[in-house]
Amino acid sequence: MDATFWALVALVIFIGIAFYMKVPGMLGKSLDNRAERIRNELDEARRLREEAQQLLAEYQRKRKEAEKEAADILDAAKREASQLVSEAQKKSEDYVTRRTALAEQKIGQAERDAVQEVRASAVDIAVEAARVLLARKVDSATGAKLFDTSLRDMKSKLN
Repeated sequence: MDATFWALVALVIFIGIAFYMKVPGMLGKSLDNRAERIRNELDEARRLREEAQQLLAEYQRKRKEAEKEAADILDAAKREASQLVSEAQKKSEDYVTRRTALAEQKIGQAERDAVQEVRASAVDIAVEAARVLLARKVDSATGAKLFDTSLRDMKSKLN
């Protein structure tokens, strides 16, 4: 009986003990648990992605509404300017020239101010809503990254 025989006997005993202690079953169970945990994480990530897409669609809708409101404000400002110009033409040609220049400057500033104010309000509302919603549903590190990305996207679209 040489060393090879004893190594074979030791290997058979070791394999027998491993099967008796149900080691393959424990390994399988451990792998099954890990696969289930990964599957759950993927489902959660998919759900979070869908929620983020819904939020994005909602914010895009709000942005379009804000742009429409800004356009309405601009239209109203232009109508007011037209009325001022027509009234000024009735008074005198000199008065009209000075008054028209002044009105156009004010309108331009009012348009810029109105657009900036609406954009700023829309961004502030969207950012706060996103922060609140994401704070409830996402851990802080992921939330911070998603918040920063969304903020950059919104600012770049508005500019």
